[in-house]
Amino acid sequence: MNIKPIRNEEDYQNALQRLDDIFDAKRGTEEGDELEILIILVDNYENEHFPIGMPDPIEAIKFRMEQMGMKQKDLAEVFGFKSRVSEILNKKRKLTLEMVRKLNTTLHIPTEVLIQDY
Repeated sequence: MNIKPIRNEEDYQNALQRLDDIFDAKRGTEEGDELEILIILVDNYENEHFPIGMPDPIEAIKFRMEQMGMKQKDLAEVFGFKSRVSEILNKKRKLTLEMVRKLNTTLHIPTEVLIQDY
């Protein structure tokens, strides 16, 4: 086992190749241990060099509604008024703290996504 830190793109590509080579390694074996360590190293490198930003709050709401098979009228129960749903989804009205709480509870969208500016 010859594991080293991932410091640059070449190290990263080599680590990905090695991961591919030992992907089916059994846990508890030397290759299995190497696989676990490489996964951690690659994940850390990717998080630092290829961060994924949070989604737009309104797009997150629309996506979650689609996943749950919800229509705008279903969301009216969360916001109180059907017209308010349209205003929110068209970004003509900002989410209130109460709306964020209800969306978090009903649609299970993380509050850190919902409180972002849009």
